Amino acid sequence: MSELEQKLTERPAVRYITIDENNHGQRIDNFLLTFLKGVPKGKIYNLLRKGEIRVNKKRIKPDYRLQNEDVVRIAPIVLAPVSKKPELPDRLKNDIESRIVYEDNGLLVINKPTGLAVHGGSGLSFGLVEVVRQMRPQEKFIELVHRLDRDTSGLIMIAKKRSVLKDLHAALREKEGVQKTYLALVYGSWPKRKQQVNAPLLKNELKSGERIVKVHTEGKDSLTLFKLVRQFEGYSLIECEPVTGRTHQIRVHTLHAGYPIVGDDKYSPAENLKASKALGFKRLCLHATRLVIELNGEKKVFEVPLDDEWNALMASALTAKY
Repeated sequence: MSELEQKLTERPAVRYITIDENNHGQRIDNFLLTFLKGVPKGKIYNLLRKGEIRVNKKRIKPDYRLQNEDVVRIAPIVLAPVSKKPELPDRLKNDIESRIVYEDNGLLVINKPTGLAVHGGSGLSFGLVEVVRQMRPQEKFIELVHRLDRDTSGLIMIAKKRSVLKDLHAALREKEGVQKTYLALVYGSWPKRKQQVNAPLLKNELKSGERIVKVHTEGKDSLTLFKLVRQFEGYSLIECEPVTGRTHQIRVHTLHAGYPIVGDDKYSPAENLKASKALGFKRLCLHATRLVIELNGEKKVFEVPLDDEWNALMASALTAKY
């Protein structure tokens, strides 16, 4: 339980928070959802409507954007006790520390391992962002810039300042200033002439709660560029550059092209999975290998190769054509 949550639980009192650059420009409702963890979303909106949460002594609407030096007044709120956050093992924190590719006062770039979710939830008590928050307790602001699927490895950005998060989100939204390149091992012989897949993607959720994405005319426009890197007997290593950033975009676009990704237990046929597992491939073979960031006239390029195990398996289990 945080100091704030303890105080609100044990002895409710009026709270005053002065806004700094980390929350400048953020909507008040989003700020409160983060600041008042454990308070239901509906209650926060109700408090705003009643004027029990004010900014500079004035009533504000949920879409009000906070400014530097704003003073937020929060009326007494009783919070339910919050379960203690798990203390993560030093081994895990040390591993992630060793995977930091770049860090400055506003940004972290990490080579995420396969099998680690980017955040907790859906039965997971923690993910990469929770690990980083425990690694950097002095940082007031630690948020994901973008996401990688749990079983995808490679480069991911984490912002340490809200201004950096906003700039990178704008770059991703406008498709200018951030370029991401992936490597994928796919089933089949990817043709050299196949250089893009332009197919709309629609998100769907099954009764089980599992998220599935499919190509559908009612979906959002989605474009991925491809380049054949290496050809094996029955397999291909390809380079993938998503122009848009849809959920499972590369995984579904390779499937749509007829070449699903090795180890993809959500989108690959069972017989393909069985064959690749017999060769030793027991993970999703998708890796975020290159990241180019160009903001405010400054360009940064990060690259991380495939891990040793993946490379060794391709060398020992596959027959190279070239």
